[in-house]
Amino acid sequence: MFQTFEDVSDPKAGTQRVKMLRALLKKKKLDGFIVPQTDEFQNEYLPENARRLLWLTGFSGSAGSAVILTKKAAMFIDGRYTLQVRDQVDTDIFETLQVPQNSMGDWLAQNLPNGSRLGYDSNLVTLAGFERLKKAVGDAGSRLVSVRNNLVDEIWEDRPAQPKAKIILHKKKYSGQSAADKLADLQEKLARQDHDGLMISQPPSLCWLFNIRGGDVPCAPLVLGYGFVPAKGRPMLFLDGDKLGNTERAALEKLADLYEPEEIGGQLKTALNEMGKGAKIQLNAATTSMRLAGQVKAAGGKICQAADPLALPKAIKNSTETEGMRHAHIQDGAAVSRFLAWLERQKPGSIDEITAVKKLEKCRRKTGILQDISFETISGAGDHGAIVHYRVSESSNRGLEKGSLFLVDSGGQYFEGTTDITRTVAIGRPSDEMKRSFTLVLKGHIRLAMARFPKGTRGVDLDVLARAALWNAGLDYDHGTGHGVGSYLSVHEGPQNISKRGMTPLEAGMIVSNEPGYYKTGEYGIRIENLVLVSPASQIEGGEREMLGFETLTKVPISHRLIVTSLLDREELAWLNAYHAQVLAEISPLVDKKTQAWLKKATKKIG
Repeated sequence: MFQTFEDVSDPKAGTQRVKMLRALLKKKKLDGFIVPQTDEFQNEYLPENARRLLWLTGFSGSAGSAVILTKKAAMFIDGRYTLQVRDQVDTDIFETLQVPQNSMGDWLAQNLPNGSRLGYDSNLVTLAGFERLKKAVGDAGSRLVSVRNNLVDEIWEDRPAQPKAKIILHKKKYSGQSAADKLADLQEKLARQDHDGLMISQPPSLCWLFNIRGGDVPCAPLVLGYGFVPAKGRPMLFLDGDKLGNTERAALEKLADLYEPEEIGGQLKTALNEMGKGAKIQLNAATTSMRLAGQVKAAGGKICQAADPLALPKAIKNSTETEGMRHAHIQDGAAVSRFLAWLERQKPGSIDEITAVKKLEKCRRKTGILQDISFETISGAGDHGAIVHYRVSESSNRGLEKGSLFLVDSGGQYFEGTTDITRTVAIGRPSDEMKRSFTLVLKGHIRLAMARFPKGTRGVDLDVLARAALWNAGLDYDHGTGHGVGSYLSVHEGPQNISKRGMTPLEAGMIVSNEPGYYKTGEYGIRIENLVLVSPASQIEGGEREMLGFETLTKVPISHRLIVTSLLDREELAWLNAYHAQVLAEISPLVDKKTQAWLKKATKKIG
């Protein structure tokens, strides 16, 4: 099993560990310390040795930050974790605050005593984040203090070792472009911008550029390391050499000079000295740590802050990548359909959340091409479905009981692509309220899937399409509607997204999720998620502008049993029936006879 179910969160342990941290603060003559859920690479999913926030507080979400002062403490989380955080941390110690409604800066301004010294780890705070923190702490009449060693590490006695997963080469038949060509394109772009070099600190960009993959973090085939690409000359890669086999080393040595991560300061100084005084080095202030930025400065570089120039080329998939994603989704759709067909045959109450996760992973493994899951499966029965990023454990595990809803959000990692799908199904007979809520979510999903929009349209411009039906009923959801997805990389990828903060224009070749939802605390959760590919839209008669639209990649039935047909208009019904006809045609040849029979029923025309 890729997924495990042990209880990783323990609020009681967190209580004792906060006491230990406060004792160390006193010893270090500090008045507080910042503990973000991140590592030096700003990864979303972290290696075990970097999960400091979990170890200290018990919070297991993928995004969050804590501030521990000598007498107060606060936990900052987004709307996905408002319920989860209350169960996982000691709320007698931590004040839990949702962002962006609340900010760490505002909290510090109100709670940090004048003249305080607030500690931080320069490996974990970005250049941009530091400037915001510096202002907030300064406004409170206090100052930030960089610590030599992370304070959590000093009290974490059994901290795991650094990951040592082997690096593999991502073949051109999957990437569609050689690493040499990608590097040439990047160097040409740097020269046009009059920049002398680029510092790469994010593993997804590093892996995409050099066509490498690894296993240093769970659920994403990432290699932890850094890269430096000059506008002219040989690039440098800073990787743990123990991860390289002879074949991989030989291939990478054709592209770059290889060094250990500890050599980055000295090698940068040598390279920048050769470029001349004040070499202009581009880096992304939003993702580059203060420590790495300091090494660039110490080497004599002049920092030029700019967005990651690899983000857009990585997000806009080429024809090989898009065809690979289509194939991966058909295989994944067959696996999920086998699971849903099996689930419908089970008697209500006879299986639980963990059993469902194990069965679904088994179905994916039967494809013979699964490399990993793309995130831990969210298997939420009943009111667990209302916890947006619920993680089932041995202690929280519950049965799929009659009359409840079951939300399952999952994905797979395949050489050809990354998948992410959510389906909500009824266990037994659903209530009229459940069906109405599901249909409102479905209306939003369909309206976004059907969208036609001109070039230059941003995610924020489309977000309302997925919410309008819910808004008209006085309902909403507290997460984004869609996130970008990588090609055998991270399941969450930028810069594009569909949300209230989605300011990047959508371009053909981008992949985003379409996942509106509704969550009734204490009762049930609903989410319907497909991945879609931004594509040129067919010519509109009388139209004057070139338009874009979405091609739905995910191929799995949407539950008929939860749909109130009368709430769907003619266009929505036509879309749903056409989608199900396509699912039947593409998935049925890949599955067993029992699943074929279920598919035929599940994709039957309605209306």
